[in-house]
Amino acid sequence: MRSLLKRLFHRPALRFGLGEDRRSKYRNPRFASFLAQADPRSRNSDAYDARLRARRVVQRGLVALAVLAGAWVVVESAKALTMF
Repeated sequence: MRSLLKRLFHRPALRFGLGEDRRSKYRNPRFASFLAQADPRSRNSDAYDARLRARRVVQRGLVALAVLAGAWVVVESAKALTMF
């Protein structure tokens, strides 16, 4: 039982680039340090992460809007059926 709970609640290590960063599925610390050393121009990875977060918010908003529209159709259909 203890091993089952340990496996369910295990948090992977994020140190030394061994795990994935949950904030961004595309962020890799080794690749970012390689880019920083290989290219003298500065890169702004925060803007890229902000775009990913904004895209995720927009997608969730569209899903919520679709759910609300579906609920509205169901309610209006129920009202129309009660009239007959």
